[in-house]
Amino acid sequence: MTRPNAVTIRPATITDTSVIHRLITGLAEYERLADQVTMTEANLRESLFGADPAAEVIIAECDGIPSGFALFFHNYSTFLGKRGIWLEDLFVEPAFRGRGVGKQLLVRLAAIARERRCGRLEWSVLDWNDSAIGFYRSLGAQPMSDWTTFRVSGNDLIQLAGEADRGTGQ
Repeated sequence: MTRPNAVTIRPATITDTSVIHRLITGLAEYERLADQVTMTEANLRESLFGADPAAEVIIAECDGIPSGFALFFHNYSTFLGKRGIWLEDLFVEPAFRGRGVGKQLLVRLAAIARERRCGRLEWSVLDWNDSAIGFYRSLGAQPMSDWTTFRVSGNDLIQLAGEADRGTGQ
């Protein structure tokens, strides 16, 4: 494959749903988490482009070929008193890595954060992903080593939510 002449970053539209689905599947395979993917094109379309979008997506194209994506949404910092952007997923197809696609996605996302007067841009990275960690550090990103991410999902989420029904969730 020849080196692309042009990388463009654009907002995703509903017609990109199958491309986004393919890129998310590629990300899950890369992260060794493909067995956890339950999303379908239909629920992806609804959650991204329906009446109440949960997140936004930007698409990277190399010479018109979709080569990567970033999926993000707003969070909020009480300490800053401002919105932030949480980057949920960033993925570049293997054939397009090393060509600046990932950096251009992050540059565009930083510009979006600035345009929207956000106080910060944040994301997580798997501990074993040394190449991503090195890449993020090269951009000036700092790991938040004093923080541990917690998650409640699946049956544990159902059980915790059930506490409200029993009157103990106050």
